[in-house]
Amino acid sequence: MSNWEIPYDDIDAGGAGLRAAFGLAETGFNTACITKLFPTRSHTLLPRLAYTICRGGINAALGNMIEDDWRWHMYDTVKGSDWLGNQDAIHYMCREAPQAVIGVRIIISDIFGVPSSRTKEGKIYQRTFGGQSLKYSKGGQAYRCAAAADRTVHALLHILYGQSLRHNTNFFIEYFALDLIMQDGECVGVTALNMEDGTLHRFRAHKTILATGDYGRAYFSCTSAHICSEDGNAMVARAGLPLQDQFVQFHPTDIYGAGCLITEGSRGEGGYLLNNEGERFMERYAPTAKDLASRDVVSRSMTIEIREGRGVGPDKDHIYLQLSHLSPEVLHERLPGISETAAIFSGVDVTKEPIPVLPTVHYNMGGIPTKFTGEVITIVPGLYAAGEAACVSVYGADHLGANSLLDIVVFGRACAHHIKETSTPGKPHKVIPDEAGMESIEFPDKIRYPTAKIRLDMQKAMQSDAAVFRYSTAFFPSFRVLSCYECSHYGTQETLDEGAHARENYAQRDDEKWMKHTLSFQKDINSPDVESSYRGVIDTILDENECKAVPPFKRVY
Repeated sequence: MSNWEIPYDDIDAGGAGLRAAFGLAETGFNTACITKLFPTRSHTLLPRLAYTICRGGINAALGNMIEDDWRWHMYDTVKGSDWLGNQDAIHYMCREAPQAVIGVRIIISDIFGVPSSRTKEGKIYQRTFGGQSLKYSKGGQAYRCAAAADRTVHALLHILYGQSLRHNTNFFIEYFALDLIMQDGECVGVTALNMEDGTLHRFRAHKTILATGDYGRAYFSCTSAHICSEDGNAMVARAGLPLQDQFVQFHPTDIYGAGCLITEGSRGEGGYLLNNEGERFMERYAPTAKDLASRDVVSRSMTIEIREGRGVGPDKDHIYLQLSHLSPEVLHERLPGISETAAIFSGVDVTKEPIPVLPTVHYNMGGIPTKFTGEVITIVPGLYAAGEAACVSVYGADHLGANSLLDIVVFGRACAHHIKETSTPGKPHKVIPDEAGMESIEFPDKIRYPTAKIRLDMQKAMQSDAAVFRYSTAFFPSFRVLSCYECSHYGTQETLDEGAHARENYAQRDDEKWMKHTLSFQKDINSPDVESSYRGVIDTILDENECKAVPPFKRVY
């Protein structure tokens, strides 16, 4: 096994990983970025290339189109989380958003060359997105989503990668991270496999950041790239550390039968959903926000329409997204990629026909529990997490569209800031045993089942039993699959109906019982047994002089 000593390891080179790596490298820290594929093919961008994208933009209360305030953004995010988001972290993210988008050392501004769409006045263009309001839901729809047409992610990731190279980040490309190296309760590095030649490597580091993305491929149908197997969550679980929350978001508008995402920005530009009666049915479910209600509300509404026989198509099993009423200029300037995607994957000319769409797995709100500084909690010295692998938690039971790009920029930067503030340059590495990390080699040798078979069983069980609506009896078949055990366990245990965890047999939110985060521990990797515990939701903010906490109330749009 080859050995490397690099003070700061960053696992994966998606948006959060690159933002953290760039933040460390620009101040002279010797940083290694270990990634299982080329950085600009990471999931942050890969869905853009595969037409399954997070295209819409990045939220920040810039006020370029209409008056806005980061406190209104915070209110919408807390409400969108169904009050299961930590308000200190939400406070931090929304307060930092304008600076993260247009201030000094920003990623999405012209300082580093990201080609944002512009207003006539030359300001960054902002569009509407679901679940976003003005004046605490009393002032109408917010225009908060900063965009580069419908290719924001493409622009963002290339700039992050370029800046990381500029500041001499060390990239280990096509290296598959296997396990954390833990010593006396501290993370001192990782083991990794060079996929080109099969050699094993041990990376020793003072600080390690996990930015490994989501676990969408636990489902049969999702908008995630095929690389999204959530290696970081598995590494943490095998180290005996907890994972937090089980919420999985279904995006309302995935092209029917194709697994390709149609951005929420299409509805932000004026598109709307129709059932087989030609009705804009979201007016019944969300009279104010309509098609721009939060994603869990829209996905539930679409599922109910289909279930009650008002779906479209020969089998009445999907819904139409109508864009043909929009002007050709808007479609060309604001949604060029969407028009192309619809033509390729559904054979639809959006200027004449509606797009067939269906809710599909899109985002994971749960993950590795962290503070808003990026530190994994309960504090594990040397270990950080950011991006979709982490659970800060700013999303709680559901996340607002375009907050995800903000998340990777703000909390990737937060990891870098905290490491810079707490690190001692030139500190020697601790001595570790020669056999440290060898369990990474030994554990796979115990598995005598085809990986593809296990994965397919898991995906089908999750797709069938843990979809938009969940029922406790439907979860039991999932117990057959070891990899599904943890999610299935919490699906049956949690008798709540909140956000993306929809259970019709428990239709009322129970704040007294369930205003808390679920923690899961797999103490023995050779056993399917999962232990559970709980942590209270943080309902206080960082500074009461800046804003007030948002008390819970019935969530309506």
